[in-house]
Amino acid sequence: MGEFKVHRVRFFDYMPSAIRAMAFNSHTERLALVRADGALEIFNFADHYFQEKVIPGQDGRAVEALCWVGQRLFSAGLNGEITEYDLENLRPRYTVEAYGGPIWTIGSNKQGTLLMVGCEDGTVKMFEILKERIQFQRNLERQKGRIVSLSWHPSGTLIAAGMMDMIRIFNAETGHATHRMLVERGVGASKSREVVVWSVAFLSDYTIISGDSAGKVQIWDGLTGTLVRTHLVTKWDVLCLSVSQDESSLIAGTSEGTVVQFQFISSTVDQQEEEWVRTRTFKNHSHDVRALAHTETAVVSGGMDTQLVVRPLLDKVEKNTQESAMRKIALPHRSLVCCAKKAGLLLFQFPDHLEVWRVGESDGHGKPGDSLPVKRKPEKLIQLKGKGGDHIYSSALSPCGEWLAYSTVSSVRLYRLQYNNISITKVSKLPKDLCLGHQLCFSSDSTKLFASSRHSSVIVVALNQLECKYLHTLKPKSGSRQPVHLLCTSEDGKWLATANTDCEIHVYDLHKRKLHCTVPIYSSCPTAIAIHPTTSHLVVVHADQQIFEYSLVQKEYTEWSRKLQKQGLHSLWLERDTPVTHVTFSLKNPAHIILHDMFMFCIIDQSLPLPESKTLLYNQMTLRSLPEQERIRHSHAFKICKNFKHVMCVSLLEDHSLVVVERPLLDMMSQLPAPVRQKKFAT
Repeated sequence: MGEFKVHRVRFFDYMPSAIRAMAFNSHTERLALVRADGALEIFNFADHYFQEKVIPGQDGRAVEALCWVGQRLFSAGLNGEITEYDLENLRPRYTVEAYGGPIWTIGSNKQGTLLMVGCEDGTVKMFEILKERIQFQRNLERQKGRIVSLSWHPSGTLIAAGMMDMIRIFNAETGHATHRMLVERGVGASKSREVVVWSVAFLSDYTIISGDSAGKVQIWDGLTGTLVRTHLVTKWDVLCLSVSQDESSLIAGTSEGTVVQFQFISSTVDQQEEEWVRTRTFKNHSHDVRALAHTETAVVSGGMDTQLVVRPLLDKVEKNTQESAMRKIALPHRSLVCCAKKAGLLLFQFPDHLEVWRVGESDGHGKPGDSLPVKRKPEKLIQLKGKGGDHIYSSALSPCGEWLAYSTVSSVRLYRLQYNNISITKVSKLPKDLCLGHQLCFSSDSTKLFASSRHSSVIVVALNQLECKYLHTLKPKSGSRQPVHLLCTSEDGKWLATANTDCEIHVYDLHKRKLHCTVPIYSSCPTAIAIHPTTSHLVVVHADQQIFEYSLVQKEYTEWSRKLQKQGLHSLWLERDTPVTHVTFSLKNPAHIILHDMFMFCIIDQSLPLPESKTLLYNQMTLRSLPEQERIRHSHAFKICKNFKHVMCVSLLEDHSLVVVERPLLDMMSQLPAPVRQKKFAT
């Protein structure tokens, strides 16, 4: 495997925001979730749960609810606005003021023609969904007290609204309330407190199911407005509900961190009549479960502890397969760390600011596994606050460490950095073409900045001490409208590779300023790409863990890549549930490919044979403890090291030392009492 001096960087204290709401689109198998800082994330459940798109948040944007209408996505929040998102250009498309105060809930009819929101002023407001926008249609009969939750009956004729101490049923055509169903309060001291109906679900047989702050899941007859059954599931709050598409299963999320499943079945063997029966309880969260989605095969949950948990329902999947394994998605599937390898600097990206650090130094020597004495400690050089309230989407630090760029949904900013005397200067005049940057990247000689723009195009800007000049725009011939999520350049400055969420990979010849080739499309989305500095081979890793190597000179897959696909990757490699997010190479040994995911980094030695299916993929520390003959017997191309947690970046510096950036194992949620009661209405 070779030896490296490793800088273990553990001061990137990145912490994702709490999950506030989610919505699952069963037709496209996309899950949308929004976090407390307003950031929107799109996960492709059909492609190994890959986080394919992110729209950063904004100061003051407090989103409370999400809703899919076909392939269009809407949100509503406490600022009283409804937002539709542009999922191609990764930004809010427009916002519409509802004029009803804070909005607590949003939903649409099954036909996809009308959108409704529940407001602080007691109104349910209805909007017509047009081709390009939404248009206010009318208010339903106004109530005393805020509308906290809504659910539209599949027929589109009735609407159930959860409020304080009650549920209202509205006739969607006349707008009048037809039933009022009072919700029982708790017992003892809690009897004096109002009950908040946090969530309601209106089923096709006119059953209404509610979850409330008294810890109850209640079953109602929506035609008569009467209570059928009460299930007390927690002494705290039932915060959210989600029903399966066939309406045979219901899940409820609580502020104790549990998810409770109910199924519509016969409660006893000899009973013919079916009813809602509590069947399972899942404990996968430490704090409030704020959002749920019930897919065909799994329970998806998220909340205060920031993790997205996918818990397969074992009666819906085959056991002992990848689909039966539980997944916890804790960190983003994209890089938030950039390494200036020539300068020994690290750039850390947070939602609202950037940090530039200089890595430490050691002149000590020791045996493999030893901790070397530090001659110079790591040093934070600069903290740069984002401007204008928009959160940061992408950032980059030039290899020489003298240029820094970042982008938001509305602008790109460029800075000159002098890290020896620690000063930073904003470049005031940028080309007008440089207005959007889903991804940013500098050339290896730090003379060019690349910014991915609309429709998978890339803006190329020349940099020098005097000016920043627009050169040209690189465009693919495919006509794809999807955003570029990966961008990389070659060491010799000749090649630029891009990957978009249509699974397309385009390679441009920067000398000729035109498209050089398009890599054959593979069904899974690329998660990491890199160009070898000496062979000009493009290495691509996909969400399904497959690895390809493509020769840019020959415009075909390499012999090693064909051999790898013919033999097949080891089953233990394919069963990993976190995507590879970074690929790099060793200049000392051109046969080495270095890559990592959240829990390991791996050196693939192309000079060694591929692992056979019966070979164990040993951790390198485990392999060292084996006798020499046994170690030789298990020697193969994949050298895996698993002695790391929450790996954010692995990169080689110019002195061939290895930088491994790990997120410190901090649990900010552990500082909070459990459970955390909701403080929504104090807003």
